Amino acid sequence: MSDQTRNPDEAHDPTPAEVVPPESAPPAAATASAPSAPAPAPADPAAATAATPVEYPPAATASTPVEYPPAATTTAKRRSIAVPVVVALAVGAVLGGAAGGGIAAVSMSSIVGTQTAGSAKPATITVNDSTSVTPTTAIAAKASPSVVTINVTSSNAAGTGSGVILSEDGYVLTNTHVVTEDGQAANPTLEVTDATGNLYSASIVGTDPTLDLAVIKVKNAQDFTPIRFADSNNLNVGDQVVAIGAPLGLSNTVTDGIVSALNRSIEIASSAAPEGGTSGDGGSGGNGGNGQNGPFDFWNFGQNGQNGQNSGPSQQAASTIKIPVIQTDAAINPGNSGGALVDSDGRLIGINVAIAGTGSGSSGGQAGSIGVGFAIPSDVAKRVADQLVKDGKASHGLLGASVTDATAKDSSTLGAVIAEAPVSGGAAAKAGLAKGDVVTQFDGKPITGAVDLTAQVRALAGGDTAKLTFVRDGRAQTVQVTLGTLQS
Repeated sequence: MSDQTRNPDEAHDPTPAEVVPPESAPPAAATASAPSAPAPAPADPAAATAATPVEYPPAATASTPVEYPPAATTTAKRRSIAVPVVVALAVGAVLGGAAGGGIAAVSMSSIVGTQTAGSAKPATITVNDSTSVTPTTAIAAKASPSVVTINVTSSNAAGTGSGVILSEDGYVLTNTHVVTEDGQAANPTLEVTDATGNLYSASIVGTDPTLDLAVIKVKNAQDFTPIRFADSNNLNVGDQVVAIGAPLGLSNTVTDGIVSALNRSIEIASSAAPEGGTSGDGGSGGNGGNGQNGPFDFWNFGQNGQNGQNSGPSQQAASTIKIPVIQTDAAINPGNSGGALVDSDGRLIGINVAIAGTGSGSSGGQAGSIGVGFAIPSDVAKRVADQLVKDGKASHGLLGASVTDATAKDSSTLGAVIAEAPVSGGAAAKAGLAKGDVVTQFDGKPITGAVDLTAQVRALAGGDTAKLTFVRDGRAQTVQVTLGTLQS
């Protein structure tokens, strides 16, 4: 079904909420902290494990995961290019839930930049003394061959983002807002620059605006080095991480930090989102209001006029999307969108997607990283990538219930309240949920509000099953839910 004016999974009050506590522990504050003690560096920082190449597309069976083992360095023809410097023009905000030291009314910017001018030539990770490298150097040397820079141009705009190589023959994972210029360009021209400066043409295989992920295919790619995937469900707060991408168009940029928080969810206004497919049920007012002049227009992708000058956004965001994220203090800036967040072994744990900021300057530009960045967990990204490569689109779960944030009059604990009777025949109704129930956990993730629940439901595919814990009349109950499929 189409999510018409009101999507039953979305909140009545569009005020976003965040998930903070890991696993089933009660919600607790999580604060960004300094990087943890370095892990031991490998003997050879540039070494990567060889493995049998795996061709895309993945196997038809959904139950069989597709691996992306590393492969030999690309042998494509090398060309001299100029990488443009970019500036961020996307603006928005996210509100934190009551727990976890929530991010209260801060502005957010997507990590995609608008092309202006510059002539930075990409360089590989430089190691002058291999006997005295840092753990970050070793991690970057492993992972950087699997990260690319994506230049996007259309008749009215140009932008730069990053991407992660999935296969030897050139499938690359990035963000939808990178390859569509946040919904402004239906048929953009894509150029991909690999870590050693080789330039390729590329085309879009499929986009998933619901979770802001996309897959492109590089033409004439040979022997690309696929990223290795880690299990993002095994992360701990405080784990060392490294972000790799092209902030401001500067390819092969490496920054490090830690996992600052897990199980967060953010709500973002997006012009690329399918109409009605991920939007809330309308309404007005409240801190989550996203009116024309409100602070939550997340991806105002700046447009370049024919004279090359930025003429500002061409349209308002159509709706909002809710996505589960990992929070990190690794510096992420405009141009990092779609790039890699990797663990201490150089394995992918997330696709960089957004940063929080204290607001834009008087000129409308973004101040850049303040140490609060977000990445889509690798487990979610891999599921969506597999489906995009195979079918050109991705499936998302539907609960079939309108939800809002729990208040003190609803519950003694944080959660998402079933605001109305669940849709007859929907997943929530079949599981026995009723109006007034407070959902506190879904699929092993703590739920602190409506945005949390929507994001975690969307992270799963239609038809997936998950355990859901709710409180009714002061008593906690756990049921198994078989999700419907979101129509977009």
